[in-house]
Amino acid sequence: MTKLSVNINKIATLRNSRGGNTPNVVQFARDVQRFGAEGVTVHPRPDERHIKYQDTRDLKPEVYTEFNVEGNPIPSFMDLVLEVKPTQVTLVPDAVDALTSDAGWNTIKHKAFLTEVISEFKSHGIRTSIFVDPDLKMVEGAKATGTDRIELYTESFAHQFSLGNKDAVHPFTKAAELANDIGLGVNAGHDLSLQNIKFFKEHIPGLLEVSIGHALVSESLYLGVENVVQMYLHKLK
Repeated sequence: MTKLSVNINKIATLRNSRGGNTPNVVQFARDVQRFGAEGVTVHPRPDERHIKYQDTRDLKPEVYTEFNVEGNPIPSFMDLVLEVKPTQVTLVPDAVDALTSDAGWNTIKHKAFLTEVISEFKSHGIRTSIFVDPDLKMVEGAKATGTDRIELYTESFAHQFSLGNKDAVHPFTKAAELANDIGLGVNAGHDLSLQNIKFFKEHIPGLLEVSIGHALVSESLYLGVENVVQMYLHKLK
C-alpha cells in the first residue's frame, strides 16, 4: 500500500495567524499518526511563516512513523536536517519568497550541487528524495545524483484532472515507469486530494508515498481529521 504522509504546514499557519500554540502542531502530528497516517511531513522555510525550525526539532521525538522534512538545501536548512536526522529529506528548489512549491529541480543543470548535498545527507543515514516534474530527462538526471527517490510534482495533474482531463496522468505514469526501471523510488505530492488520489495511485506503478497537506486539512474542516485520514488510507489501498 502507498504510504500517506500528512504535511502539517497548514496547522502551523493557523497557529501563527493568532500567536500562541493553538492548534498545537506536535499534538496534531501525534493525532494523525494515531489515526493511521504512516508519516508526517514538514516544510520549514527561511521566514518560518508556517513550520518553524524549532517545530521540526520538537517533532522529531514524536514522529514514530516516518518523518519527512522538505526544503531548499540552503545552509540553515541543511544544518537543521543534519541535527534532526529525519527518515527522509525531500529537496525542493523553492525560492525564499515562494508562496508554495511551483517547480521541480533541473537535475541536469544542478547535478553537481545536488550530488554534493545528497552525499552529505546519505552519509548521515538520511534517505533522500528530489522534487521533479514528470520529465524523463529530469528523472534520469535525478538518478545520476545518487538520490534514493524522486517526488513527482503533481500540480499539473491535479489541475487538469479537475477539468476532466484524465490523460494528464500519462506523463506521470511514464516518469514512474522509468524511475522503477532505473532503481529510483517514487513519491508524489502537491494538490493531491480525496477527489483525485485514487485515480492517481492506480496509474502510478510502484508509488511508495504521497505527501498531502493543504487538501487534507481543508477537507478535515468539513469531515473531521480522523475520518479524512481513514478515507485517504482506503483510497490508497
